[in-house]
Amino acid sequence: MKRIARRLTYGGALLLICLAGAAAAAPLAYLWRPPGAEARQALSARLAPPAGFERVPLPRDHFGAWLRELPLEPEGAAVHLFDGSTKPRQDVHAAVVSLDVGARDLQQCADAIMRLRAEYLLARGAPIEFHPDRKTTLRFDPRGPDPGRRRFHRFMTQVFSDAGTASLQAELPPPKPPLQPGDLLIQGGHPGHAVLILDVATDASGHRRVLIGQSYMPAQEFHVLRNLEEPRSGAWFDEAALDTAPGLKTPEWRPFHRADARRFR
Repeated sequence: MKRIARRLTYGGALLLICLAGAAAAAPLAYLWRPPGAEARQALSARLAPPAGFERVPLPRDHFGAWLRELPLEPEGAAVHLFDGSTKPRQDVHAAVVSLDVGARDLQQCADAIMRLRAEYLLARGAPIEFHPDRKTTLRFDPRGPDPGRRRFHRFMTQVFSDAGTASLQAELPPPKPPLQPGDLLIQGGHPGHAVLILDVATDASGHRRVLIGQSYMPAQEFHVLRNLEEPRSGAWFDEAALDTAPGLKTPEWRPFHRADARRFR
């Protein structure tokens, strides 16, 4: 879901995020929030698994563990667009993540996912690399002489301009089932759409439910989706829908299928 697409090759700009040099077990941190910022309720505290389900265990330094503790805006908060206006549809979200969206129409669906992945690596002190094409490397190294937030935002703005759903779908490998927190569902294109698996819960029989987050077009605050197909499920979706017709339905896009799943290396 990109309005800006430059130098796209191989079905989209190539993307690579390096984990080399990452600390083995860094504490969870959300570096866009300034020191002393008002405490926010975590995603895991507000969105409990359905009755009879428990969250899948994860190592503390796992991307999924970082996602499930994302800070949220106060309960009942509206989703806002990049220009500060409210999104026309306010019925599709169960919670709004406390993440700045910027003042330009850039941080759309795949962009917000890349931003979260980059913030996670940044919190671990790991270099971040994106490859818009075979000859171009965009790199941010927090161990360098200028690791400041302004430079990081300039870096991400360039990434937003050169990469999108097509690049994520082309670059990232399909995961072996089942899904795990931090996986993506992507249908690349211009436009296309990508959503992020924020958490996974399972019951004693092995049934699995997933929390799904997205940004959308135009650029807007990242939010946890509500399951409008099964209102009693709240924000939790049945992973098994990926394997049956018509697929896993989210409120604002066509159904996703198992073949749409991707995983960061």
